[in-house]
Amino acid sequence: MSARVLIIEDNQVNMDLMTYLLQAFGHQPLCATDGEMGVAMAASEQPDLILCDLHLPKLDGLGVVAALRAAPATRHIPVLAASALPVTDGCAALRRAGFSGCLPKSLEPEVLIPALETFLPP
Repeated sequence: MSARVLIIEDNQVNMDLMTYLLQAFGHQPLCATDGEMGVAMAASEQPDLILCDLHLPKLDGLGVVAALRAAPATRHIPVLAASALPVTDGCAALRRAGFSGCLPKSLEPEVLIPALETFLPP
């Protein structure tokens, strides 16, 4: 199934790689380069899934997920935290903050695509 996936990422290399991988597996990437743009795009585009960096300009990842969860139009969209920082608690703190889960920024196709697909509708 083809899904629309919003990527909120300020690092162009990471954005290009995620975009490439999503397209290669038949998904449609949407791209935002800062937190405020990501929140606005989520509301207007209603993606199936959002991948969100934690360290973003204008509004960080925690601010993004708080804004998305506060708005009726976007609170239902799964949001995955994508971070290069090690996660030692199994994403528990990020889930408490409102994220649906987290992904390491290894961006290996055999890790990224199956992880994403678990959050997409069947």
